[in-house]
Amino acid sequence: MSEHESPATDRGVAAPGRPVRADARRNRDRILSVARAAFASTAEAVPLDAIAREAGIGIGTLYRHFPTREALVEAIYSAELDEVVSSAPALLSELPPEAALRAWMDRYAAFLQVKRGMSATLRAGWASGSIATPATRERITAAIAEILERGARAGSLRADVDPENVTMMLLGVFLSTTASDSPERTDELLDLVVDALRHSAGRNG
Repeated sequence: MSEHESPATDRGVAAPGRPVRADARRNRDRILSVARAAFASTAEAVPLDAIAREAGIGIGTLYRHFPTREALVEAIYSAELDEVVSSAPALLSELPPEAALRAWMDRYAAFLQVKRGMSATLRAGWASGSIATPATRERITAAIAEILERGARAGSLRADVDPENVTMMLLGVFLSTTASDSPERTDELLDLVVDALRHSAGRNG
């Protein structure tokens, strides 16, 4: 069976309007968890049957939840994007703005790591329209803007920085360190970005 085809049978799938069974929900969550880890571990295409085996389910069960590779990738990408964006206010509720910014950068890095293993499918899906094109850059920049604004009010982060420029700086860091896969180098560069965003006497804002 092709990874772009679903089984002919559809047993076990809740009818429209019916609640999803608890075991079906657990299977779906398990598939997403295993697939997310698999996509984060390699830039190569991960076979769906390998994901099913690791999740402890049959390939038919995987296809009942995600009829195509694109459906699985879209579900993971959407969930990851939601989580990285929502983590900004969550971190600001727990940490000072400067520390929240650095912690958020690590969460963004994890998002891009997962995306790496899905990039080919995402590009093809966005080009064909089989995967909805999300407003990723806008949402990421909005999260950065929220942290910078809080930091500017607290006097710890600069108020004269365009959040879009910060997004571009971070993408530059991650793109430049992908080939080396050096977490230490990535951490050093992210620390430098935070240093550049700290408020200091003599700067505007």
